[in-house]
Amino acid sequence: MTSRVSVKTNLITAEGLAKLTHELNYLWREYRPEITKKVAWAASLGDRSENADYKENKRLLRQIDGRVRFLRKRIEALKVVPYAAEQEGKVFFGAWVEIENDEGVKKRFRIVGPDEIYGDAKGYISIDSPMARALLKKEVDDDASVLTPTGEQFWYINKIFYQGGL
Repeated sequence: MTSRVSVKTNLITAEGLAKLTHELNYLWREYRPEITKKVAWAASLGDRSENADYKENKRLLRQIDGRVRFLRKRIEALKVVPYAAEQEGKVFFGAWVEIENDEGVKKRFRIVGPDEIYGDAKGYISIDSPMARALLKKEVDDDASVLTPTGEQFWYINKIFYQGGL
């Protein structure tokens, strides 16, 4: 389970929404019933004040219930941004981008909603990040200036791709 996140943008890709919906269904239909059975079993043993199984599984139930509440509210608020052919050739939400700096350092990532960058989402950055904001609406061979804690950095766009990644 991931922790609660303060988010700015309510945008998400269709894949991201499917992932959140899958997590919600798993928590509610599989994981919670499993933990509920453990709580009932541990409660049947008697004295709950000294029962570590009972306490631990009740704690897990509270975490699950909190995450379920968060996911239900969050999923309702999200807006799926579908791919549109007009996006081709420019950086928009959902784009895979390869960039390079003057020293030849290359980075590849996908610009997605803030709900999609956690867990196993390797290579994803939030649309709210300074890098994503600097790249929006740019084309291949354009450069982007990104203000970082260490100063201004310049990146050149090598590739933009929408379907399936780089």
